[in-house]
Amino acid sequence: MSSINTKTYEPSSPRKVAFLGLGVMGYPMAGHLALAGHQVTVYNRSPARSTAWCAEFAATARPSSATVPRLAAAGADVVFSCVGNDDDLRSVTLGPDGAFAGMKPGAVMVDHTTASADVARELHAAAQQLGLHFIDAPVSGGQAGAQNGILTVMCGGDAAAFESIKPAGMAFSRAFTLMGDSGAGQLTKMVNQVCIAGLVQGLSEAIAFGQKAGLDMNQVLDVIGKGAAQSWQLDNRGKTMAADQFDFGFAVDWMRKDLGLVLDEARRNGARLPVTALVDQFYADVQAMGGRRWDTSSLIRRLK
Repeated sequence: MSSINTKTYEPSSPRKVAFLGLGVMGYPMAGHLALAGHQVTVYNRSPARSTAWCAEFAATARPSSATVPRLAAAGADVVFSCVGNDDDLRSVTLGPDGAFAGMKPGAVMVDHTTASADVARELHAAAQQLGLHFIDAPVSGGQAGAQNGILTVMCGGDAAAFESIKPAGMAFSRAFTLMGDSGAGQLTKMVNQVCIAGLVQGLSEAIAFGQKAGLDMNQVLDVIGKGAAQSWQLDNRGKTMAADQFDFGFAVDWMRKDLGLVLDEARRNGARLPVTALVDQFYADVQAMGGRRWDTSSLIRRLK
């Protein structure tokens, strides 16, 4: 079975690209690039993952893998990355075997990791010193969005570099938007996570309340989903929350990492986020219950 669902790709000039990090997001994102006609070289910390990816996409334009990021990036027009956190991003970018050491002058690195705005600005400045470009480009849409090639990508960096890579990035996206200077993509993703945290907590309380009241929650969700309470979370997570199903989706551990970035940034810029801070602690409770890999909708477990 394929790891991705194919789609109609927008015409774009084939590029030589690299993709660093073949996790649950990066693997299908790299696959869409290959199916869109780009020549893709992949790197993953666990080589078996790279081998599996090359086997799955063997029918595309000469897929290949490399043992270090520097070799994957060699000769590439665009280097995409999607790793775990700030330190992981630095490890695949900097140093003698990092991507920057192998990139040709004028090449662009596009990072899809949800990381700090600080590391985005740090790597943007380091790239400039080397005659390279760096775009911070975190995504929203989860694993399903990556598999279907319909991610929403929010970018920060130089406009000319952004425009040069957007056609390739649309292979796995439905929206690929420049939000401002370096770091603006990461800040926009933080806004996204603040919204989701509040929505999921509200939906958890609503479903738990409805169940205590003896309502048919599937019917309730169908009805209120046609009104002002409608949201992506309600449409896609409401019924699984009511059914106590959480073995899928965006893990609680990842959400806590993201909310940590949000709260760190809020301490710097003075934003007041009382609800976000509270929900972050609720997610800590879920982790303590053994739910580190449960979907973020598992917040409702605290209320049962």
